[in-house]
Amino acid sequence: MLHSRLSLAFLLFALTTPPFAQAQTRELSSSGELLDGIAALVNDGVVLKSELQTETDRIVARLQQQGTQLPPPQVLNRQVLDRLIIEQLQLQRAEKLGIRVSDETLNQALANIAQRNNVPLPDLPALLAREGVDYATYRRDLRQQVTIDQLRQRDVLQRINVSPREVDAYLARQEGKASLRQEFLLSHILIAVPASATPEQVEAAQRQVDDLYQRVQAGEDFAKLAVAYSNGQQALEGGSLGWRKGSELPSLFAEVAPGLNKGQVAEPVRNASGFHLIKLDDRRGGEAIMENQTHARHILLTTNEVLDDSAAQEQLKAIRARIIGGEDFAAVAKAVSEDPQSAIEGGDLGWAGPGNFVPAFEEQLNKLQVNEISPPFRTQFGWHIVQVLERRVYDATADRQKQEAILAIRNSKLGDEVDIWTRRLRDEAFVEYRL
Repeated sequence: MLHSRLSLAFLLFALTTPPFAQAQTRELSSSGELLDGIAALVNDGVVLKSELQTETDRIVARLQQQGTQLPPPQVLNRQVLDRLIIEQLQLQRAEKLGIRVSDETLNQALANIAQRNNVPLPDLPALLAREGVDYATYRRDLRQQVTIDQLRQRDVLQRINVSPREVDAYLARQEGKASLRQEFLLSHILIAVPASATPEQVEAAQRQVDDLYQRVQAGEDFAKLAVAYSNGQQALEGGSLGWRKGSELPSLFAEVAPGLNKGQVAEPVRNASGFHLIKLDDRRGGEAIMENQTHARHILLTTNEVLDDSAAQEQLKAIRARIIGGEDFAAVAKAVSEDPQSAIEGGDLGWAGPGNFVPAFEEQLNKLQVNEISPPFRTQFGWHIVQVLERRVYDATADRQKQEAILAIRNSKLGDEVDIWTRRLRDEAFVEYRL
């Protein structure tokens, strides 16, 4: 899997969301002067004018830094306000469903961000401060984004099924295509069409997307038009979808992107969510995926009220000594291991590449020689001993393609499902604009 070094500023943008309404009323100063106002009522909540202004200022600064021409202020304000409304609706639904992000989950997300920036987690607040970002606000906004992600998992992603037949059909369609192993940097404009749209609404959307296509062909900036007109989730990012693997592209994009030249915009296409303009900003990759793999087996003991950490560790020490003394590892694993999936296979975990196991487990694997058995060690799942049986350098291209086919099919369904889901949230909500 290819990775690019992302700047902290980009990570802040990609992994956080704008602040949401923290107060439900306006406040007056001691002199009676209005300190804030309401931009929109959203069910029982509000989007404040101060929040709208703060988020608009942030987006303007980013777009200017990127060299993207800004749309008229009233157009940009409406796009930003619509985003804040949708995000608040999602947070309201998450609260109603009892979705809560624990401190442990939040800290893990922060640790991942710190790792991507090659800094220890304790240094992250200082790094954020150098970017002009308040750490407490950052934590709050990240918690909200993780909450929304979990809500989407519940409401959308978990309902998307991928059958083996779909995977086989997808791979058959992709066979021989170099695009399967390439990555594409894409931008996108969506002119949404409601599921219950009248013929007149469809015709109006068709005219709008055709007009935008002509404007792009005449030289207008795609990102500017996306900010001003797109109904897509990435509108305020200039329509940028970021780098996507060819095998993970939604089906609509997979059909269009490989045939585009760098900088080219495809003619408008339509699917269930509406009309789309797709631009190819760049492409890269296509090499075979060679991977260092390890074939291992393990024994797992989990702790409980009877078996604490110390007892589990001592028990595994005794089991390890028995195996080194001549007992069969597989037979012992079948008898005592509490990993239900591997125990019936004698503890066998099969061949696995980097990233298949949690870091603590992978760290132990990397220390071992072939046939060596580790001392007992702990992970989030319990206490283990593990033995390395073989190592190899493996062409994982086909395996990765199958995994990515599953992701691609799911993502191809996910994009439309998220758009439809957010539109349904909006349609079912009470929203009153106050601007």
